[in-house]
Amino acid sequence: MIEFVIEIAFYISTAVTLFIFMLPSQYLPKHRQSHGSSEEPKTTAQVLVLGDIGRSPRMQYHALSIACGGGQVEIIGYHESEVHPDISSHPRISIAAIPPHPSCLQTSNKLLFLLFGPLKVLFQIVSLLRILAYRTRPAEWLLVQNPPSIPTLAIASLVCFFRQTKLIIDWHNFGYTILALKLGDTHPLVKISRWYEKAFCRSAIAHFCVTKAMASVLKKEFDLKTPILPLHDRPARQFRPILDHQEREEFLLSLPEAAPVRSQIKEGTVKVIVSSTSWTPDEDFSLLIDALCRYSEVASTSSPHLPQIFAVITGKGPQREMYVERISSLQREGKLRGVTICTAWLSTGDYARLLASASLGVSLHTSSSGVDLPMKVVDMFGSGLPVVGWSRFEAWPELVTEGVNGRGFGSSDELVEQLVDLLGNPDKLEKLCVGARDAGSYRWDDEWAPVAGKLLGIV
Repeated sequence: MIEFVIEIAFYISTAVTLFIFMLPSQYLPKHRQSHGSSEEPKTTAQVLVLGDIGRSPRMQYHALSIACGGGQVEIIGYHESEVHPDISSHPRISIAAIPPHPSCLQTSNKLLFLLFGPLKVLFQIVSLLRILAYRTRPAEWLLVQNPPSIPTLAIASLVCFFRQTKLIIDWHNFGYTILALKLGDTHPLVKISRWYEKAFCRSAIAHFCVTKAMASVLKKEFDLKTPILPLHDRPARQFRPILDHQEREEFLLSLPEAAPVRSQIKEGTVKVIVSSTSWTPDEDFSLLIDALCRYSEVASTSSPHLPQIFAVITGKGPQREMYVERISSLQREGKLRGVTICTAWLSTGDYARLLASASLGVSLHTSSSGVDLPMKVVDMFGSGLPVVGWSRFEAWPELVTEGVNGRGFGSSDELVEQLVDLLGNPDKLEKLCVGARDAGSYRWDDEWAPVAGKLLGIV
């Protein structure tokens, strides 16, 4: 038994030693490496997203703010969809793409999934470790999006320790609360996930979080002693109101998805509502479908003055096809008379113009933790678009001022009431539009500079 333990210890120590010696040169603040520029950067940073970079706007905004402040930035993540155009063109920003899982590990067979699942995790671990420790230059800062926390936090902590890189965690939510949506709060894996998140987050020298409520949880329940800095999402500059009626109409008519309602758009008899969703369990899209069915019934019976609705749903995710089939079925059954629903995946610029051309935004984000907030609402405010959203969680008042720039709901019936009241009363809707434009006037850079910029030493 003793010989076995000694043998295992030998292999582990050998692996660790090889890992250390194979690392690139350590980062030394007094000996910054040249980046081929006539002007050396104020700082160097890596921004890590264990997901699609193009679908991680907040982390892209971090990168842009650092680069515009004079820093050199490398974004690490999956390069699957279009990134922000300013990311692609900025001379101080580069992208290090994490390789996707091999196609041979993709399967819908449940039995094969039990075998391939661990192999996919192992592939992800090796890929992330390789890109962080060997394929990229050491940087002064590593800014990590959380969640996902597994395996990101452990690998980032390890690499930062050996590279003398300062780790910052940007908390969007908690990984264990998202896992609890599938497995339940008492499941052993949820408890392990919480322990993991709590243990490895201590490697960070500072933490950003999207709400004050989340900062309170990190301080009290995670017992963190390092700085915890609330950094609210704010709209980027591409989100702006469109006040010209002709410009709005021309954009809506140019959308291929708007073909069924083009005549109503020209006549002004249809209202455009927008919802952006990741098609995941923490956004129950059935709430909106049920509400639109009920709206159709009310408009065709007791309230014929109500306008028709053109609902544009943007985003990608695992439950999309399931809901698309359900919508098609309801349309065939005649339960969506006067309501047209389409799904779309738009470029950054077209998405911003869509928000600015719509009449009302809908947020279905229910918050697994109760202390995170949907960034989509911030983008809507930046576009001057008022919001109705699921409001039964603690952090909602940090984002929406009830009756000023939006309204909350807690059920499908309440959502119907809001749609009928606002779309049927233009004056009430316009009042919320004014409030949304006011809320959207405070921009990302205004929020970022005194918090993150100050910490990174570039403002």
